[in-house]
Amino acid sequence: FEFIRLMQETKPTYFFLENVEMKKEWEKVITNLMGVEPIAINSERFSAQSRPRLYWTNINFDRTLPTNNQVLRDVLESNVEEKYFYSQDFQYHGNDKVVCATLNINGHDILKRVNSPDHKCQTLTAVCGGNQQKKVLLNNRVRTLTPLEYERLQTIPDNYTSMVSDGARYKSIGNGWTVDVIAYFFSFIK
Repeated sequence: FEFIRLMQETKPTYFFLENVEMKKEWEKVITNLMGVEPIAINSERFSAQSRPRLYWTNINFDRTLPTNNQVLRDVLESNVEEKYFYSQDFQYHGNDKVVCATLNINGHDILKRVNSPDHKCQTLTAVCGGNQQKKVLLNNRVRTLTPLEYERLQTIPDNYTSMVSDGARYKSIGNGWTVDVIAYFFSFIK
């Protein structure tokens, strides 16, 4: 609602609002306030991450979106510090599945999910540690994705967030936008 207040006060030439997919009743509230229908775009069209989002904008853009065949493997670092690896056992489900394994750790199901490197990564979220980071299975070992890999999944330049702690990096990157999606919209502003 602060966004709506700011729009009404400043009357910008262009506006742009992004949010997660939601119940239709709430989507309708935002749509009525914005005065335009949302556009559903998944970041997988621009990156190695599946991140479905809704965008409300008055920017006139080409709706023929690019395709991107990157998968998680394409953004992984080759030499990763041992601190990112797990020693716990896991159940393997097959690399043909997005969640190719389940890690044997305490916690909610979502914390135990291990991504296949051969698929798009699941949506990054704002996390600070405690096994919350996305995980990948490589060479029969499970590890968390590194902050650099999080940056690459959000199409942020390498080490852009390196001036803060890993926890702050994971949180801000997971809570941010996929840069190339936003750049695509903004490229149509004259």
